[in-house]
Amino acid sequence: MLVFVALIPIFLLLGVLWSGIPPSFEDIREFERSLPQHYITQALVEHRPYLRFPGHLWGHGFNNILQEALLMHYVAEKAGRSFVFEDYVWSQLPFQYTLYDFALRPVRLPMNSFISGPTAGGPVPHRAAAAVNAEFWDIVCADSRTISSKDSPSTAEGKDIVDWWVDRLKGVQDECVQIDSTENVIFDRAFFDSSRIVSLWPELSLSPIVTKFLWSPLVHSAVLRNFPLLQPESVEALYDLSANTTLTGLLAVHLRRGDYRRHCPRLAGWKAQYNGLNQFPGLPDKFNSTSYVYGSHEYNDYYMEHCLPTVEQLVARLAAVREETHGLRRVYILTNAWGFWLNGLKAALLKDGWDDMKSTLDLSLDPKQTQVAAAVDMAIAERSQVFVVLEFEFKYHHVEDGKRTRLVNEPFFVIIEGSYKPSTTRTKPNTVMYRTLVRQQMAGGAANRFGMGGMGSSGRGNPNMMMGVAALVGITSLVYWLGYRDVENRHKNDGRPKEGMIGEIIPQL
Repeated sequence: MLVFVALIPIFLLLGVLWSGIPPSFEDIREFERSLPQHYITQALVEHRPYLRFPGHLWGHGFNNILQEALLMHYVAEKAGRSFVFEDYVWSQLPFQYTLYDFALRPVRLPMNSFISGPTAGGPVPHRAAAAVNAEFWDIVCADSRTISSKDSPSTAEGKDIVDWWVDRLKGVQDECVQIDSTENVIFDRAFFDSSRIVSLWPELSLSPIVTKFLWSPLVHSAVLRNFPLLQPESVEALYDLSANTTLTGLLAVHLRRGDYRRHCPRLAGWKAQYNGLNQFPGLPDKFNSTSYVYGSHEYNDYYMEHCLPTVEQLVARLAAVREETHGLRRVYILTNAWGFWLNGLKAALLKDGWDDMKSTLDLSLDPKQTQVAAAVDMAIAERSQVFVVLEFEFKYHHVEDGKRTRLVNEPFFVIIEGSYKPSTTRTKPNTVMYRTLVRQQMAGGAANRFGMGGMGSSGRGNPNMMMGVAALVGITSLVYWLGYRDVENRHKNDGRPKEGMIGEIIPQL
């Protein structure tokens, strides 16, 4: 028994290593360095004004980071300054990788791994206003001015917040300006959860930040690679990077599980509503928990039905969507759910009359594409005939004259169709837990397998062996704990008022 216990960390370590070492993204970093606005000599001659937000969000899913980056870029654009974009940062640990979901995960990735629009340094009408990366800033902005956000009206309407910053920056002559948001987050979680963001949409939707938004070539390559799974009527249509083409017959569903067993009760405790842009008056689905007593079983059930629905609730909801929309035959699930649970959902959907169901776990991705699988999911979803979203996250999907362009949020059950008309849009990535060894083993089907050969015997009391095992246990536990804690603390301590704890809201969870 002692030997078995001692071998547990070895098995865990082998499982992590079996999932592989993530690839280098140095080629994409080199692409960023080679963007024309990063020619240092020319930049120094032109004396361009820059705006950086070093207190940007990190440790969250890419959707959370992207929504903040888009609005910060919008502030810079309105102020007439080049936006300084950052890496996608998952952890602040001083290592190249951290452990997550029993796999190694890069602590940071270049923004152009995910997107290639203006917010990641893509072309804009005036090249002098093109966004630059933080590495470039560090070179040309050794001397910069710091402005505190302490007095900014962070609780005001979105348009008023942006206008305040434009006025504040108007008289600043310094070329390099960075915003210190330690005392007052400019666009905090409460802002994105409120309808205050809606006032920004009329102008933001016309900005190149939105109209020129693109997924990265890496993401598009993954979509093309999975054309058999997507079953497009014309493969040629997948080459349209504007996302104006529709995968006819496909219903995409964003279905987050895993950590949502913890997070959904928190949302109920916070009395969370549909996320920002999902509160457009003209959107078809509404969320209203005011008719339930806070903390009651009925109140909790209402939240869980929208945030963590059961298989039966999903089948019923998707059947209703199919009745409302002609031609839907297939379902694609954007998810971090375990394979065995998805197998049960697939069986139930096929029984209910759907032709097929595929999910994130069915994607064929190379190691680099795997690291941006969340964005791949969203690039697929934005092309679907109907997209049903099941949570409180910011997404895009602008539709104009029956033609898709970009941008909108995602709440619980909001239906977004190619023919829907107020202006909401395209989907933006959610974090998914990628297909690690453990998740594949639980998925069934073509899961990877591994076996271990004989291990030489060593005495039960061998002090060197026990010391080595103890060291391995300690190092593995410490690294995993650090990686988990810094992200979990970031999720909990986000500055949002909390009216209840998990155990108080839904004790059974």
